[in-house]
Formats: sequence, structure tokens, C-alpha cells
Amino acid sequence: MKFNHWVLVLVALAFSGRTSFGEEIKHSFFIAGPSFTGIIDEEGREVWDSGKGGARDGFVLPNGNVLIAWSDEVKEFTRDKQVVFRFARTADAKEIGTVERLDNGKTLITELGPKPRLLEVDADGKITVDCPLKPETDNAHMQTRMARKLPSGNYLVPHLLAFKVKEYSPAGDVLREFKTDIDDLGGRKAENWPFTAIRLANGNTLVNLTHGNKAVEMDATGKVVWKVGNEDFPNEKPFADPCGGQRLPNGNTVIASYGSRGTIKVFEVTADKKLVWTYTGKHNAHEIQVLTTNGKPIEGKPMK
Repeated sequence: MKFNHWVLVLVALAFSGRTSFGEEIKHSFFIAGPSFTGIIDEEGREVWDSGKGGARDGFVLPNGNVLIAWSDEVKEFTRDKQVVFRFARTADAKEIGTVERLDNGKTLITELGPKPRLLEVDADGKITVDCPLKPETDNAHMQTRMARKLPSGNYLVPHLLAFKVKEYSPAGDVLREFKTDIDDLGGRKAENWPFTAIRLANGNTLVNLTHGNKAVEMDATGKVVWKVGNEDFPNEKPFADPCGGQRLPNGNTVIASYGSRGTIKVFEVTADKKLVWTYTGKHNAHEIQVLTTNGKPIEGKPMK
């Protein structure tokens, strides 16, 4: 009975925002946001600031540099803010959507506009891959967001107004589609616009549905196998235009509520839908990357 009692106590602590050892969960993290794009430490202090708001996407790289996408350009900074890489959007593009540093050293960038496309750019700024996209809308701002390259060499691209996440070959062929206007999610009227799409190790795909105020996990056939939304948190209602997100190595999901007008701007939820961590500071987040948890770096390539 004594052992069972302490097991229950530790479980309760974890669900209230503590680790399995009873520690309060603390994260340091990078956010790309409308007013602040930089790094916040585990005590909630701003420890690195890019000096420019309105960022769309970004990564803290393994070497400590910070790669950031704004609507007009991509820059890589050292921690002392020296720019070591820059790519300006091309003449025909209206916006840059997202950015990712690839394992081959190139940089993945999406351009939105009359010629929506996904680019791979080398260290000298030369375009080496030009993959056309099919967003099913001329509304440049709503064509796509968090595109990522898969280990297979294909690309995973969420298309908001198409209500689809599409997997593309490098030649631009659509190989698979994951629809988000399905009846299981409330149909098209639920405005389940896919914003973030993350291919998980088990082959499932995690998708943040921004106007639908939910996150879902789909299997390889597009079947919803996990869903979480405000109905699971009737008191907090933390989902408010969820944009960026990250699946942590422990299986928890971190979600950035870009449209939050309340206290919760970023939050972490477990697989069994328990709210275990929240960021309630002053900065809204378009994209998020958790860097450390209780002083320990997040291992492996961030799933975001």
C-alpha cells in the first residue's frame, strides 16, 4: 500500500506540471513570434533576441546558431548576431513561409505567391532544388506553412485552404494526401486548416489545425488515431489558433497558441491529454522549439 501510495503521488505531480521525480517542469525554448523572436530560458527570461519581430519559422541549430524565416528573408545568426547566411525572397514571390536546415547542409525554404514552390538553397544562396507546390488557392498567405523534408527525400507540406497535408516527391508529384475536412473532425465548417505537419517515428503524422483549435495524429491512411482540443480542457481552453508545435522525445506535444489573448501562449500536453506545462509570458509564438527540460538538452533532431 505504501508503494502504491507514492506511485499515485508521483503520477499526480507529473500531471500537475512536474516530472516523474516530482520536479517542476521547466523548459527553455526558441519562439518565432510577432513581437519577439529569440530564446527564453527556463526561468522565463529573454536571453537572446533577433531584434526583429514578425518571424514565421526558425530553428536553433546544433552549432548554436539561429536560423529564422521572415516573410521577406531568411537569416542564420551566430549567438553574437553575426549573419552567416541570408536568402532574400525572389522577385515573383510574395512571401516566404518556412525554413529548415537539412542534413545535407542545404536550407529548405518555401515561397508563396503566383509560383508556390519549395526550394533547397546551398550555402552560397544558389537554388539547387525547385519543387512546385499545389496549394489549391491563389491566396499567397494561406498557401502553406510548416513544410519539412522527410528522411525518404520527400516533402511534407500542409496546405491550409486545401484542407490537406500533401506528401510530395522532389519532382513535385503528390504521393499522398491527408485530408483535414473529414467528418470525424467536424467537416469543412470546422475550419481545420493544417498548419504544422510532423512525421513521427511510428509513421503517423501529427497536425496542428489552426482555426479548428485542435491537434490530431493520423496514421498512414489518414485515419485519426489521436485528437486533442479545448473540449479536453474546459477550464483552461489553451487552444487559440494553434500554429507551431513539437513532439518531444517523451511523447508529449508542445503547441504554440499564436492567437492567444489569454495567459497561456504555449503549452505541453501528454498522450492521455493532461496539461503539464504552460508558458504564460508576454510573447505569442508562431513557431516553437523546446531546447532544454530542467537543464537537459532535448536530444536528437527536433520534431517540429
